Amino acid sequence: MSFFQFQDPWLLLFLLGLPLLTLQNRKRATVHFSSIVALKALRPSRVDLYAGLPLMIRFLALALLILALARPQEGHKSTEILSVGVDIMLALDTSGSMRALDFIEDEKRITRLAVVKGVVSKFIDNRPNDRLGMVVFGEHAYTQCPLTLDQGILQSFLSKLEIGMAGDSTAIGSAIGIAVKRLKDLKSESKVIILLTDGRSNAGSLPPLQAAQTAKTFGIKIYTIGVGTKGKAPFLVNSVFGQRYVYQAVDIDETTLKKIAQVTGGEYFRATDLESLKNIYNQIDEMEKSEVKVIDHSEYKELFYYFLIPGLLLLLLEIGLSNSILRRIP
Repeated sequence: MSFFQFQDPWLLLFLLGLPLLTLQNRKRATVHFSSIVALKALRPSRVDLYAGLPLMIRFLALALLILALARPQEGHKSTEILSVGVDIMLALDTSGSMRALDFIEDEKRITRLAVVKGVVSKFIDNRPNDRLGMVVFGEHAYTQCPLTLDQGILQSFLSKLEIGMAGDSTAIGSAIGIAVKRLKDLKSESKVIILLTDGRSNAGSLPPLQAAQTAKTFGIKIYTIGVGTKGKAPFLVNSVFGQRYVYQAVDIDETTLKKIAQVTGGEYFRATDLESLKNIYNQIDEMEKSEVKVIDHSEYKELFYYFLIPGLLLLLLEIGLSNSILRRIP
């Protein structure tokens, strides 16, 4: 980043005193004549302009010299960030039950997935120095975005998530297995999986607890989040009378989610509304902080001679003119 500055900016206050030159210039010696009518008739029209020229040159010269004394500098500043980052895989449930409309934002019912996307987006923004990736799961699980420091790419993939894109069932074990595969060989200070679901594992060939044991083996911590209100949740369905709400029970396997977190040294959270979901991701953000050290490098180039040399030349010019062709008598 380039910048311009004055090393001693307080010296610029002397610029405020330059108008005093005009006042001083008015106090001139005088010669008395009985009448100056004849002299006015002989006076060329450009005399006034030439008479004020030395003062203008002196004014500009002194201004340049003051600017030079303030030491103008052009610099380039670079910032080096040394961080011990956290590698985080976000495992997000996009199964059919994420259509439930039990979350309210701005007094409107919105789907669970819509709420999750908004909260996770802010979580990503808060982790600029960490590598983050995303696993999407439903009936199947796959890597939506590999680990990256490019938040823009990750945010783009997050915005494209849709309900049912990985199937309508819930393969929690498979999601953990895919996330572990992405993290296991990395040599980072901390490796974390944040798994969010609103159901019970009912698909996939890998049992969730077995996947959790594998994560533990590779030193990977798993935070689990159960999302959804307790009891029945509203779903919007089409009927012969148009769209209407139907309330259905959505079963979250909290026992298994708690065990997954316990086995890996993580923690289980339950989000029943928008605020609680925001608080959960804020808590995880605080618990998994990166160590960041910032080093600033600055290089300066002195520019005073760009003002000093023209200022001295103008001052010499003013002295020469005032004592030669533009000399005042008396």
